[in-house]
Amino acid sequence: MSITPPRKKFVVQARQFCLTLGDRTQITGILNLSPDSFSRDGILVKTTKDLGRIREIAEKLIHEGADILDIGGESTRPGSLPISAQEEISRVIPTIQMLAKKITVPISIDTYKPLVARHALDAGCSIINNIMGVNPELSLLRMVQRYDAALVLMHIQGNPRTMQKRIHYRNLMREIKGKLRESREKCLEIGIKSDKIIIDPGIGFGKTIAHNLKLICRLKEFQSLQCPLLVGTSRKSFIGRILSKDVHDRLMGTAATVVCAILNGAHIVRIHDVGDLRDAIIMTDNILNYEKCLL
Repeated sequence: MSITPPRKKFVVQARQFCLTLGDRTQITGILNLSPDSFSRDGILVKTTKDLGRIREIAEKLIHEGADILDIGGESTRPGSLPISAQEEISRVIPTIQMLAKKITVPISIDTYKPLVARHALDAGCSIINNIMGVNPELSLLRMVQRYDAALVLMHIQGNPRTMQKRIHYRNLMREIKGKLRESREKCLEIGIKSDKIIIDPGIGFGKTIAHNLKLICRLKEFQSLQCPLLVGTSRKSFIGRILSKDVHDRLMGTAATVVCAILNGAHIVRIHDVGDLRDAIIMTDNILNYEKCLL
């Protein structure tokens, strides 16, 4: 087995935060604030007691090794229906306001809605994680530029409601790279600097099992886009279908995908089980950087 050379280094500026990517994999810990999350770990914040519970979860994720916290208020599982911007705002903004005063890692908001993004940025968020990254609204891009935030551009075919119904690619890698390249160029034209842009191939978003596996194996091909790479495979259904495992019994399957993603060039991994997977991530980083370990 040939090991991919160490990843290209990037520095991402996300408002007041500076993320150095390449030597060490950055971990994004997931905080779901939607009651219908596919992973069944969502918390609907209604009281100050709920906010206190969220703070405990966030601090635990950071203690376990999360470098970024990603907060989402709308489920984007296959077949899910969108909620209104106001409903999403009511779910996520109190948490972001609270955490921005308590924690010292960047907060990412998982949204594609400009109004939600603006409220999240005003509340202290520094990264917009946009699942509709290959078809972003221009008002959202202008907002990212104005707030000096960072942006994750994710590939999706269709939308969460339709993405797993009519999956079709003539050339998987070429089409996904082409869409992400177009989206990156649109960001640059609007004035978003290159050191603000992260790309995500969108594992599970309009892809078959075979597509997901192929993407993980061929991640290094995305290096041609000259952007750091974020990969999210945690607990996803393709792992469950391969292993015949329920969503909360996919830890080892997730670990295998995370390790392979890092070996093939992922700079950031987005996961639920930070504490359980951190050792595997550290070991994989040391394998990639074995020459330094020998010094």
